[in-house]
Amino acid sequence: MVVVIELSREDFEELVSEALDSIPPELAEVMTNVVVVVEDDAPEPGLLGLYQGVPLTDRGDWYAGVLPDHISIYRREILRVCGTFDEIVDEIRITVVHEIAHHFGIDDERLDQLGW
Repeated sequence: MVVVIELSREDFEELVSEALDSIPPELAEVMTNVVVVVEDDAPEPGLLGLYQGVPLTDRGDWYAGVLPDHISIYRREILRVCGTFDEIVDEIRITVVHEIAHHFGIDDERLDQLGW
């Protein structure tokens, strides 16, 4: 039997905010045209976060007047895979860093090499 820890959306969003606040200021300053949102349900099982947009490394002179990049953090999926509150905090931070890395143009292969 899998026990899912309950955490209100408000409390979960606060943990996401704290994870974002832990991003070094020199990186946060260059994050442009990106929004981070908490969504309850992932579009597929096992997906904890998703980056949708144009990475900073791919933006050129043509990049203007576009909607913000979108980082989704999936609340129920993270709660489902974590067994303790501390695991939730860690997984949120890992997921936020992982998706922000995609915003900076770092792919999954490189993230794996870096231990993320």
